[in-house]
Amino acid sequence: MRAFSLLATLAASATAALAATVQYDFSVEWIQANPDGDYDRELIGINGQWPPPPIKCNIHDRVIVNVTNNLGNEPTAIHFHGLFMNGTNAMDGPVGVTQCPVPPGSNIIYNFTVEQPGMYWYHSHFGGQYPDGLRAPFIVYDKDEPFAGQYDEDTYLTVSDYYHQSIPWLTANKFLTLINPTGAEPIPDAALFNDSQNIKFNVEPNKTYKIRIVNVGALVSQYIWFEDHDFKIVEVDGIYVEPTDASMLYITVAQRYTILLTTKNSTDQNYPMISSFDTDMLDKLPEDLVWNVTGWLTYDENAAFPEPALIDQYDFYDDFNLVPVEKELPYEPDYSITVDVSMQNLGNGVNYAFFDELSYVAPNVPTLYTVMSSGNDSTDATIYGSNTHTYVLGYQEVIEIVLNSKDPGKHPFHLHGHVFQVIERSEASPDDNSFLVYDPANPGTVNEYPMRRDTVYVRPNGYFVIRFKSDNPGVWFFHCHIEWHLAQGLALTLVEAPAEIQSKQVIPEDHYAACKAGGYAYEGNAAGNTVNLFDLKGEKLQPKPLPAGFTARGIVAMVFSCISAFVGMGFITWYGLSDLKTTEREVAEVMGESLDDSDASK
Repeated sequence: MRAFSLLATLAASATAALAATVQYDFSVEWIQANPDGDYDRELIGINGQWPPPPIKCNIHDRVIVNVTNNLGNEPTAIHFHGLFMNGTNAMDGPVGVTQCPVPPGSNIIYNFTVEQPGMYWYHSHFGGQYPDGLRAPFIVYDKDEPFAGQYDEDTYLTVSDYYHQSIPWLTANKFLTLINPTGAEPIPDAALFNDSQNIKFNVEPNKTYKIRIVNVGALVSQYIWFEDHDFKIVEVDGIYVEPTDASMLYITVAQRYTILLTTKNSTDQNYPMISSFDTDMLDKLPEDLVWNVTGWLTYDENAAFPEPALIDQYDFYDDFNLVPVEKELPYEPDYSITVDVSMQNLGNGVNYAFFDELSYVAPNVPTLYTVMSSGNDSTDATIYGSNTHTYVLGYQEVIEIVLNSKDPGKHPFHLHGHVFQVIERSEASPDDNSFLVYDPANPGTVNEYPMRRDTVYVRPNGYFVIRFKSDNPGVWFFHCHIEWHLAQGLALTLVEAPAEIQSKQVIPEDHYAACKAGGYAYEGNAAGNTVNLFDLKGEKLQPKPLPAGFTARGIVAMVFSCISAFVGMGFITWYGLSDLKTTEREVAEVMGESLDDSDASK
């Protein structure tokens, strides 16, 4: 036993000796850019450049990211998507969950050790900020990867939807407004490859390329293929998988795939590589929307660059069937959480997203900070607020989440701090008016070695079942990664092993300093009460519900009846050109009177 301990100590020492400290100093600032060539606008860049630079390190490295907010008009924060942050939960980044916003002119340091190889990404986790440009790959190299020596070059590819208008403007004027009672998401203006278009990916004949792919968009899943080239999937969301042949990927927002693509022997032709929106996720298709973006595998700069061939259907590989290299049998759950997804209107007429009857509203105090300042009361979910939808988890248990979607859209869900086994995922419901609900008494087929990843999508009106081990004490966000749906409140909070967090983790002083600089509360319960943790007076809450009988269809009729009365039918043309704030206020007044009348009649 002593000999084993000595060997383990020597191995750990050798690993530490090989590890390095990688430091990045980031000035977050506005940069003028025009990635699709159609519209100049300000995007959020780093150190005077856009797109932001990738972060690169080796497994076991310590990474330090020194962030200064030089935006001037917006707070910010950075999340390192997919990294577990074992023992350093304060470095995870989501505002309201593990930290305060970093106000303009302030600084914060993210300091953590990376123990996971593969493809990740970093992005803002404040409001809906990252689609305005603050996102880039985070690559962790591993000399011991199972496919080492099987490729000649290592590169990456980002895909994204893109908006010409800023996310705050779209949210306030087009999305979370009374004049959008159905909750239709803003339609992107373009698709991007590596934050550009018409890219040329230079290749040589008879070589194998390791291509790390990430969808850094806000809304749309994308189909990706390389014309007349198949490939092997070897990693998803940082999990090595058995090499699997495929010809097309379906990649949701926030998902990552690593593939091995071998080129042809001949250099007489260049080949299109295409990323195409899943247009089923768009409420409408504007005539001027080009939902494909094309680049080229470039064998010869002097050869033609052909247009992509038309295809009859999207024949992509179903990630549910991927098998991890490190195989694990299905976990048996100790604790199960069941949530239903829905989209509904609340009393202000705006459309929100729900887990059960709760739409997430960030607390006054970041939930991690409440854990650290609540002593023995940290195990009571009440103190974390009425609208954070918090579950307190035990330590070293298997947690099951059953998600039933009562919405006809597709939703990619991401769990911070963990990967999970995908135990089941249903097909889509056959129509928009029926739902497929998980029945534990009649489970479906479970793979012998379930796929593991950190982001998985639910099909329309369908369900999925995931399981993970609560072996990483921290406060972890579980949310839809469509940024519009997160803005609508489609999130919940997992407080995992709070006593372990209190005893083994600290929040750095510069993180507290950011709270103080912005005037944000940083201790006490969700309302900021440090005297009585169960007194939530002053907490942030979702709007009151609609009176019985009100529906989204009824709100639409009322809105446009009011609009017709206010401004006449000429409004219909003007609608697309105006921010509508004056009209919305007038309609809201009429709505308010109607709601008041309804309440009074009860």
